[in-house]
This record gives sequence, structure tokens and C-alpha cells, in this order.
Amino acid sequence: MTHAMLKGSNVPLEAPAVRAVLRWSPGADVPDVDASALLLGADGRVRSDEDFVFYNQPRHPSGLVRRLPKKRVAEGLTDTVEADLAALDRSVDRVLITASSDGATFRAVRDLRILLFDAAVSGAEPVALFDVKPETGEETAIICGELYRRGDGWKFRAVGQGYPTGLVGLATEYGISVDDGEGDGADSAPSTPSVSSVPQPLPRHMAQPAYGYPHPAPPAHPPAVQPSYGYPQPASPQPAYGYPQPAPAPDPAFVLPPMGPQFIRP
Repeated sequence: MTHAMLKGSNVPLEAPAVRAVLRWSPGADVPDVDASALLLGADGRVRSDEDFVFYNQPRHPSGLVRRLPKKRVAEGLTDTVEADLAALDRSVDRVLITASSDGATFRAVRDLRILLFDAAVSGAEPVALFDVKPETGEETAIICGELYRRGDGWKFRAVGQGYPTGLVGLATEYGISVDDGEGDGADSAPSTPSVSSVPQPLPRHMAQPAYGYPHPAPPAHPPAVQPSYGYPQPASPQPAYGYPQPAPAPDPAFVLPPMGPQFIRP
């Protein structure tokens, strides 16, 4: 039996693992929607940046909470978060299921709803569904629902709380530290980055270097290989027989970027 939920209502869960599916109707003026999850402790905050599962960090280190690939179904588009509730550490008190929009507010998103399934049963009807309605139309991130502990079991609550500050604002609310990347200039000393620092969002199409470190640009004019025994050899960017080239001088302007999850859309 599927529970059609109203905002603020809750339903007990018997399934040890659940699949939360966000579904909406696509269109020419409809922004893309991304599902995310925040694992919160009893204090209502993440324990570390690893407790934030989103498009650039799609799997929790425990493997118990993960994003699945987006799908097109007959009713529209879906983005999914799966959580193994029974195996989660006792320090995890809640798992928020959130939605964020790309390039426009949720005023332009049609027929957004969250459907909750028993992850162990294929093709079954949803355990619960909740039609998510923006309250102001200016929201760019919404907490659609939350999975929370009650005694030895779990419940699901329909939330529908919106944020006009996007995924960054929502994540900050629950303990993710965001680094805006601003400084006093090239001559200022770089501060030590926080372990939980997260840069501001950038367009999804921009390429991202591995772990946030920029790749050094190749030299404009590779050095010529020194002649051997007085006989000139042709210049070549790669030395013969595996001899290494001299290391280039370090760039004095290079600054390590902050560590942590990256708000860069893939």
C-alpha cells in the first residue's frame, strides 16, 4: 500500500534499505534537478564532509548511501538516492533527501515528487509518495523528505522545506563549510584550508582537475637536449633512453586550492 503524504506527515518503515526517487516532468524551460543526501548526527549536523552525498561525491565512504544514475521513465525524469538504513552507524540519526535545481528556480519545475521504495523489492509499488511544492517559487534547493530513527526502527517524514541559496546554502545550514575562493590578492599568504571547505558552484560543463589540483601548463619552448661528446643532437621535448629532463622552476603564484567536496557540476 502506498501512503500519499502531506507536508509534515510521517510513516514507519519496515524495509531495511530504501530507494528515494525524485521524479519530475522535463521541458524546454525546466531546469535539471539533482538529488542529494546529508547524513546527520544527533546534533543535526554532518559529522564530516564525507556525510554529504551529491553529484560530485555520489557515494558515501561506507557504501551505504549512494546516488544512482538518472533515468528517463514514462512519467518523466528521475534521480535516485539509495540508503541501507539497517547497516548505518548508530551515530547517524537522520538522512535528508534533497533536490537542487540547475539554472532556474523550482517555480519552473513541474510535477516534482519523491517516491520511497523498498530497495530489496523490484517492481513493487512505492511505500510512500509526496508531491513537493515550492512555497515561494524562489527556491533553488528543497529538503524533500527525511529518513530518521525512532527507537530501533526508521521513519520517513515529508518535509518540503526550501532554500533560495541553492545547494551551497542548504549544505552550509547543516555543517558543510564553504570556501568562497576570495582572497586579498596574489601577495597575501594563503590560509590553511579547512578539511571541510567546499568551493562555490561552477557550471557543470567546466572540467575539474583530479581532487581540485590544477594541472601545470606545459612550457612554451621545451629545453634542447645537451649535445653528447661535442656532437650536436636535435632538440626534443623527450630525452632519449628515459633520461629525465630538468625540473622546471616552481611558479611563485601557484596556491593549493581548498580540499573537500567540489560544487562543480559534472
